[in-house]
Amino acid sequence: MLYIQFLFLLMMLYIGSRFGGMGLGVVSGIGLAIEVFVFKMPPTSPPITVMLIILAVVTCASVLEAAGGLRYMLQIAERLLRSRPKLITLLGPLVTYTMTVMLGTGHAVYSIMPIIGDVALKNGIRPERPMAAASVASQLGITASPISAAVVFYLTQLSGLAPDLTLLSILGVTIPATFIGLLAMVAYSMRRGVELDKDPEYQRRLQDPHWGAEIKASAATTLGEKLPAAARNSVLLFLLALVSIVIIAMVPEIRTLQPGGKPIKMDVIIQMMMLAFGGIILLVTRIKAAKVSDGVVFKQGMVAAIAIFGIAWMSDTYFQFAMPSFKAGITEMVNNFPWTFALAMFAVSVVINSQAATCIMMLPVGLALGLSPALLIAIMPSSYGYFFIPNYPSDIATINFDISGTTKIGKFYFNHSFMMPGFFAVVTACIVGYGLAIMLI
Repeated sequence: MLYIQFLFLLMMLYIGSRFGGMGLGVVSGIGLAIEVFVFKMPPTSPPITVMLIILAVVTCASVLEAAGGLRYMLQIAERLLRSRPKLITLLGPLVTYTMTVMLGTGHAVYSIMPIIGDVALKNGIRPERPMAAASVASQLGITASPISAAVVFYLTQLSGLAPDLTLLSILGVTIPATFIGLLAMVAYSMRRGVELDKDPEYQRRLQDPHWGAEIKASAATTLGEKLPAAARNSVLLFLLALVSIVIIAMVPEIRTLQPGGKPIKMDVIIQMMMLAFGGIILLVTRIKAAKVSDGVVFKQGMVAAIAIFGIAWMSDTYFQFAMPSFKAGITEMVNNFPWTFALAMFAVSVVINSQAATCIMMLPVGLALGLSPALLIAIMPSSYGYFFIPNYPSDIATINFDISGTTKIGKFYFNHSFMMPGFFAVVTACIVGYGLAIMLI
């Protein structure tokens, strides 16, 4: 019966994924109700802490966007890309990775994609090379961000088991691991595909009146846009927020209110600082509060919160119910072959399209199986597996932004532009992460 119930869980996740992030949340709600009232599983607690973290981070980033901060960051990124156009296959992914690390979400990079494609095309570089890698890099950076829901959930779960494990302990593994994974992906991407003068689809588009005119007239840029001083100031304040969080994480005494008392937990600190700096940015830049909810970051962030609400609650209810029966058999396999848990995380991510939801769903399972915190941190990049099926918004948007037609979904569906960059990045990051975790944790 437990296997049938597990197939039911996967079926609900798959059905929800067909409707996007919001669909995942509400369809998971249907699954949760069936688990409780039909399968008689005791409901667990909803993931309140993670949802509050997402709300706090999204609120601050949305205020930043409303103040023009994202446009300011975009202009800086474009100047960098156009100053070294021949290095676009390296710099494009590096820019999207950095933006995600700073903002805690990969949904803020859509505006840079047309610019990456434009720089590549104007310099005779196959746009697929930097664009596909940049899309993957925008998601790879989530497990390296100090304010992403995935990282903060790991911190809240593992710090209770190992008091010496801090935010810096996790980032000390995930940042270098994912960065080296990015470099491996870039090395692969440098020579992938034929050159533009030999690409049949690009040559066909050049001869097509519509595509040919669009390719020749391509001029995606933000450099002509004059931004107010508030845009720059909002970015500086947001950076100050990130620095403040890291400093407080490094110095526990700052968050210890009484001598000899316990420090305030970092998940609370992150919520507090993100809300506070959102308010500071609002006051300093004097933007209208009504604009905050109109941006892309706010809308995508709210969708992510609802998706995680449903997915995590439904999944946790099942695994808490089933784990006593599964534990013996699975524990033996995982203890003999620890890397198999990375495959499990990867497979779950393919289904639910969210690294935070994957971590929330699978980390408690890994801990229940007796896996060490070091191993679980090492394989954290395996929570990014949704490049496998090319239906994620950033991948679809990248395909649409590439007017050359080189970034695409292949004839056999799975032979798409993101498959190999994703594998190079994730596999390398997990291998490097494993080595770093053994040394550092």
